[in-house]
Amino acid sequence: MRALITGAITFLSILSQSLASPSPENQHLLNTVEDVLSETKDVPINAGAKAGATNTEAVSEDDTQFNGLSVPPMRELNGDDFDKDTSKGYWFVKYYSPYCHHCQAIAPTWQTLYEFYYVQFARKSAAVITADWQQTSSPVASSSKSKDAKMSLNSFERYYDFHFASIDCIAFGDLCSAREVNAFPTFSLYKESKLVKKFDGHKDMDGLSHFVEETLESIRPGSRPKGGVKLPEPGAHSVDTEAKPDSSVEKDKDPARGKAAGAKHKEALSVVETLSSADAAKETSKPKTKAKKPNPKSKKSSPSPNRGGASVSLSQESFQKLVTNTQDPWFVKFYAPWCHHCQALAPSWAQMAKELRGELNIGEVNCDVEVRLCKDVHVKAYPTIHFFRGGERVEYDGLRGLGDLVNYAKKALDVGKGVENVDAATFKEMEQTEEVIFLYFYDHATTSEDFAALERLTLSLVGHAKLVKTNSSTLAERFRISTWPRLLVSRDGRPSYYNALSPQDMRDFRALLSWMQSVWLPIVPELTASNSREIMTGKYVVLGILARERKGFEQDKKEIKNAALDWMEKQTHIFQLERQELRDSKQLRIEEAEDRGDQRALRNAKSIRINISEDDKKQVGFAWIDGVFWERWIRTTYGINVAVDGEKVIINDEDNHRYWDQTISGAPIVPSRTSILETIPKVISNSPEIRSKSTTGIIGHMFYSARGGAKSHPFVALGLILGAAAVAYWGRDRIRKSKGSGGGFFHLDGKESWLNGSSPNGKAD
Repeated sequence: MRALITGAITFLSILSQSLASPSPENQHLLNTVEDVLSETKDVPINAGAKAGATNTEAVSEDDTQFNGLSVPPMRELNGDDFDKDTSKGYWFVKYYSPYCHHCQAIAPTWQTLYEFYYVQFARKSAAVITADWQQTSSPVASSSKSKDAKMSLNSFERYYDFHFASIDCIAFGDLCSAREVNAFPTFSLYKESKLVKKFDGHKDMDGLSHFVEETLESIRPGSRPKGGVKLPEPGAHSVDTEAKPDSSVEKDKDPARGKAAGAKHKEALSVVETLSSADAAKETSKPKTKAKKPNPKSKKSSPSPNRGGASVSLSQESFQKLVTNTQDPWFVKFYAPWCHHCQALAPSWAQMAKELRGELNIGEVNCDVEVRLCKDVHVKAYPTIHFFRGGERVEYDGLRGLGDLVNYAKKALDVGKGVENVDAATFKEMEQTEEVIFLYFYDHATTSEDFAALERLTLSLVGHAKLVKTNSSTLAERFRISTWPRLLVSRDGRPSYYNALSPQDMRDFRALLSWMQSVWLPIVPELTASNSREIMTGKYVVLGILARERKGFEQDKKEIKNAALDWMEKQTHIFQLERQELRDSKQLRIEEAEDRGDQRALRNAKSIRINISEDDKKQVGFAWIDGVFWERWIRTTYGINVAVDGEKVIINDEDNHRYWDQTISGAPIVPSRTSILETIPKVISNSPEIRSKSTTGIIGHMFYSARGGAKSHPFVALGLILGAAAVAYWGRDRIRKSKGSGGGFFHLDGKESWLNGSSPNGKAD
């Protein structure tokens, strides 16, 4: 029977995994060839153009212009003649699909990269070209722009025998499958029709150019600039070829160059802005104004972070110099080039760096190169994102969209400014925009150690709640503060206090953070993918399933919040009564001992400690979820369809995989304060008066029900276990005796025989 149940559980778990829908995160992976070829969508007229096709019917065959020179369309390869077309020289080929969004996004980069290299001429000998590269850091341009670049014997393609091309995997799916193209877009380098290497770096202008530069240097050693090339922006039609490159092309793979790049970045950050010559002239021309002598003791202005608007590639040495050994805030991504999730994150990460130019330092670490560094940071999955400030760090575990990253980063900027000091008016304005605010009260006696402990908390609160401090007597009177320092949290104007018995308790970082984590959610937060575990685990959750676009949405949400406030007020009152009863009982013991003159009883009574906390019981939380956006999950888990059934409320017990969706009368729980408050006590009692439903199968429901019963009645469960063990032992002994009654083997006077006079072969003397 046990084997049968085990097999059934295994089969059901495998079946549930096979039928489970993919997570939203996995739905953003690169499109595979099989997925794209199985689609039956009609091809848009301009789909090939968006994906980078150049010589299909959807794309004009007109030449383009780059730096004033004419550039012919990129070669679109024919799958049937692939080997023939690529039989001579090097070919850098892009495999794409017109349906692929990643292909469409990288198309401007690919086209600009081709145009940029195509107009690089090499009219001089290799020695002269090398000298020109070293002097000007730019390719030797043609002396005449009118001459056809393609026909020139010294053109880029002729000099390096290097060509760019694309191929449509929808039109030539068999070829792409034979070439093991498993994702779009895929970039591969061929030499004389033979695969040399697949590109596995960052799919952006820097990454692709780095790959091309390495290849060109291997074809003609010494012909490429040591410092790299100045690259154009995707979609640009010109670039200043005389300008120096932004960063070294070798910095990601050479730790020494990575260190140099980091030092260069630090040097750039340390440059102090000075007045321009025009401003200086304007200042000196003002009458009746004496020029001030420079004060050597004056403090330099702090350097502006992220001046380049780009993510800085960090090595072991540059990471220690720029991040660890400074107090500058950094937002750092740890990645691997082959990781699909990292590749999907790359465009958003680069765009975030641009948007936060001059505001926050953005960095990245290639864990394939910097293995030791990633091990020290305890990177266990890719990508891993951390926010650093000096020697402290906190891991970002939110969503990876551009808006989510920028929003988190902007909130993190407040961390570097320290804990803001507010007065009563400022705090009142803050309450209008912030749902959760931690307020730290201090006075003239608060020490520097107290403030240092407070500053340590800010990093862990990034993205969760606001932390401010005050010495306002108005706020102290409002929140009835009589001892300092004191910490409270205000959620929708309702305060909750951190109970500290001494000033030393206010410096206990772990205890403070643990309390803050328990109260940093709003009273009725929205359930999302990023906070679902925090909201649902370890407590009963009254979950309102609402429709955001519905007219009565705000009223339903208000009803749930009012129910939450009433419930919390009621539980606080009950807790205070229980604590007062314990105090009264202690005082009564003390008075009785004093009346009897029993010193021993008096000492025992005074030694009684009242250790009671609101967290001793399983708490009840409140939340709401968008039933339209999460319609599929809600329907499969709770059997509720908002579009059909309307707004509903359930009470969920995630620890035991069960929920309640009906009141004691059998009616559905609705977003009403009365309906919710009448149902909660019937559910959270030791023996629920309302029958629960399971979010798992029958076997799972039986298991979690048994486990829940054991937790609620541990002594009864222990008695049942001991009783079952005794019955099993007794039954085993009875079976053994019944088997032994049929005869037994014995030894007598050197002769062996069997009881009852019968031998094993059935013969008897």
